[in-house]
Amino acid sequence: MYLVILMYMLFASTFTIGKAALFYLEPIFFIGLRMIIGGLILLAYLYFFKRDKFFIKKEHWKLFLQIIIFHIYIAYVLEFWALKYLTSFKTAFIYNLSPFLTALFAYIFLSEKMSAKKWLGLLIGFSGFFLILANGESPEEVGKQAAFFLSWPEISLLIAVISAVYGWIIFKKLTHQGGYSPLMINGVGMISGGFLALATSFLFERSILVQNAKSWLISDIYTVLGYTLLLIIIANVIAYNLYGHLLKKYSLTFLSFAGFTCPLFAALFGNIFLGELPNICFFVAVLLVTIGLYIFYKQE
Repeated sequence: MYLVILMYMLFASTFTIGKAALFYLEPIFFIGLRMIIGGLILLAYLYFFKRDKFFIKKEHWKLFLQIIIFHIYIAYVLEFWALKYLTSFKTAFIYNLSPFLTALFAYIFLSEKMSAKKWLGLLIGFSGFFLILANGESPEEVGKQAAFFLSWPEISLLIAVISAVYGWIIFKKLTHQGGYSPLMINGVGMISGGFLALATSFLFERSILVQNAKSWLISDIYTVLGYTLLLIIIANVIAYNLYGHLLKKYSLTFLSFAGFTCPLFAALFGNIFLGELPNICFFVAVLLVTIGLYIFYKQE
């Protein structure tokens, strides 16, 4: 169980580090750079030290394509674009909508049963998410309102969460049915998704990158490289593959529901390192989600 807590502490730190890195780099370019380097590290390790795990069966190419698109590209590009405008702890909180979506996906696609108490837990949990969505946390977010109480960064993040949940379902299918190493799945997904992100950055961020390139190459290059390598080590190499390892011991639903600790760690790290201060709505929302999670998980 301590590995689960450690994993979510690591995941929480990525929101803080990612937010700090976005002061220097554009989000889509940053994701492309990070994913390509991280994927190369994973595949290089697998090729030289576990060559027997370095393979892709022809019949699984479509699943790997879904990993590239949903598990990496959409999930991370939209998440980090949203992180540019949202606080790190609010991003972490919304991203942990995944337990509820995982349960709904399992109900719809995997025919898992849902009792009345599970539905009650989901409804209470969703009320916490609606509370945090209705509460703007930063001036940048308020300036990007879309419809009702939602901003474009929040909508972007919700799409990223849905994509990530679907990606983990495909991930588990490849590890259990295909017998693939998490390193192989993540390595292929990260490199390919990283190149897609760089292509997207070239289309949408080119003018900003050209304007800022000279300044960060001269004065901030070590900071940029430091944040990039730190995120790669913590997320791409350690936490991501730890999650894949824990999927072999715990159910996807349990790991998703244990993720409620992530926004609490993110709020702590954000306060210490970024000076972010969550308001009372954040803690009320965390309480509602915790109650919803407890009711739901008690029925597992």
